[in-house]
Amino acid sequence: MQIELEQIILSPGERLLLKNVSWQQFESVLEKLGEHRSSKVNYSDGTLEIMTPLLEHEKAKSIIGNIVEFLLDEFHLDYEPSASTTFKNSLMNQGVEPDESFYIASRNFVIGKNKIDLTVDPPPDLAIEIDITSRTQFDNYQVLGIPELWRLTRDGKLQINVLENGRYIQSQLSPTFSQLPGLSEMIAECLQESKIVGTSLALRNFKEAVRSYLQS
Repeated sequence: MQIELEQIILSPGERLLLKNVSWQQFESVLEKLGEHRSSKVNYSDGTLEIMTPLLEHEKAKSIIGNIVEFLLDEFHLDYEPSASTTFKNSLMNQGVEPDESFYIASRNFVIGKNKIDLTVDPPPDLAIEIDITSRTQFDNYQVLGIPELWRLTRDGKLQINVLENGRYIQSQLSPTFSQLPGLSEMIAECLQESKIVGTSLALRNFKEAVRSYLQS
């Protein structure tokens, strides 16, 4: 029996894994789901994952994305946001949708582009994954060559992973924001604080703490 995509219903926080999915089927799924959707899709060597994030996931994604944009502006780093774009490479049989992503050093290659094809375009310089709903599969990002991957773990810790010789190495320092050695702890504290005082106040406190540190 063949199951149509329209028959699949996922509640927030649920995920579906499908095996032996061809690249053409993956492309068809993306087309049927469309661009304006709540679900996330990842594909790696024939395995397709579809998941629907929880509200907690979406809040963390928004806060970290806001923090990155603030830091890029604060350090006068030009960038192009690529958000949850589907990054695909048919030659490598990989496709990922990060929660947030940014072109920084490679921004000039994607300015003005509406679609990105990793067979010809560079990958984003920084990708962010929230592991509240599902666990990040490093293989996808490693194969696609994304230089820096931030991963928020289920226990609220932010891991900074840097690509070295084709594999991710966990680092205490973000190459993008090397001026802030305690950045991962600061972000984790901001996320925790947001659950107590609210998002806007937690973000303001974070920004004040960064500016105070840079002026000291």
